[in-house]
Amino acid sequence: MSEIKFSVPTMAEKAAIGESPEILFWVGCAGSFDERYKNVTRAFVKILNKVNIDFAVLGTEESCTGDPARRAGNEFLFQMQAVSNIQVLNGYNIKKIVTACPHCFNTIKNEYPELGGNYEVIHHATFLQQLINEGKVKLQGGGAFKGKKITYHDSCYLGRANNIYEAPREVLEALDAELVEMKRCRTKGLCCGAGGAQMWKDAEPGKKEVNIERAEEALATGANIIAAACPFCMVMLSDGVKNKNKEEDVRVLDLAELIAKAEGL
Repeated sequence: MSEIKFSVPTMAEKAAIGESPEILFWVGCAGSFDERYKNVTRAFVKILNKVNIDFAVLGTEESCTGDPARRAGNEFLFQMQAVSNIQVLNGYNIKKIVTACPHCFNTIKNEYPELGGNYEVIHHATFLQQLINEGKVKLQGGGAFKGKKITYHDSCYLGRANNIYEAPREVLEALDAELVEMKRCRTKGLCCGAGGAQMWKDAEPGKKEVNIERAEEALATGANIIAAACPFCMVMLSDGVKNKNKEEDVRVLDLAELIAKAEGL
């Protein structure tokens, strides 16, 4: 099957013709540079294109939000990156931002306001839920996931940090699959092991790495698919599944990839 073409306008292109899009899609570092996570970006853009959402990206004008710098203790670098992004966002008079990364979501939503960046920020799990509830995304019954078991891993920055538990589950429930919960989920969910800048450093001495523990819990559900909504979680869970030699049997997929596949995109 030939690759479906999709349109990704930039804010600069929109501004040049006097247009202001409804939403800015904040792609994030992983969505821009990580080979695996680029698939999530493509899937989400295909969904936006299909339902005719008026959006744009910053492209080369987008920089890291500063989340890893702040978590690692480099407040100076965080503020440099944040202020630079806020100047760009305010220059385009951005009002509404959608992102697939909980780290970007949390930082722009909760930490940019103190530096002059005030926006309506929505994680793509909530945005997809809204599209489904509004009937803009109509999933066909008996589709690609009929008879499959899916378990969902709560990202720390979506769940405990921002109390978003139901939106991703409602998205998954729209698929023709069985949602099975891990032993530790929702408010008692276990971190994948990458948060707090742990993604960028070697593991400290211990009996077991956190991502292995979490992958074991996911595999114990008997699920064919582990659903994630965070690039950090996706890396850690994928590595955990590989550690157990289960990558042939169990796939780690983002919510956007699941919806795009169910839509035949």
